[in-house]
Amino acid sequence: MKIYGIGTDIANIQRIKKSIKNKNFVYRLFNKIEIKKCNNQFNKANCYAKRFAAKEAFSKALGTGISKGINFDEIIVHNIKTGKPKIKLLGNTKKKVIKLLKKKNIKIFVSLSDDKPFAVATVVISI
Repeated sequence: MKIYGIGTDIANIQRIKKSIKNKNFVYRLFNKIEIKKCNNQFNKANCYAKRFAAKEAFSKALGTGISKGINFDEIIVHNIKTGKPKIKLLGNTKKKVIKLLKKKNIKIFVSLSDDKPFAVATVVISI
């Protein structure tokens, strides 16, 4: 296993709390799976902020930033049954990542945390 990139991001939960009042913001940045999960949480803003930070951290680990074919709503941050966070790529973003890394089988590791007023995420991409 070779590390391709590492990314970290921090998000202000209060800023995200204000932003998620705008439905256009929510639907532009989050997938329906994430929206359903976060809207069912007591602390919606924390949920959205951690996912936002993870998407940013992923783009930093990839080295592209959010542009050039990488779309936030095609980066899904979800949890497996044990609660461990995972990142799943969809659509053009998945195609772009495969093309960029020249590999189909990449591993993405993600860690999420929050402590008001911040949410933080770290992503490691291995090839």
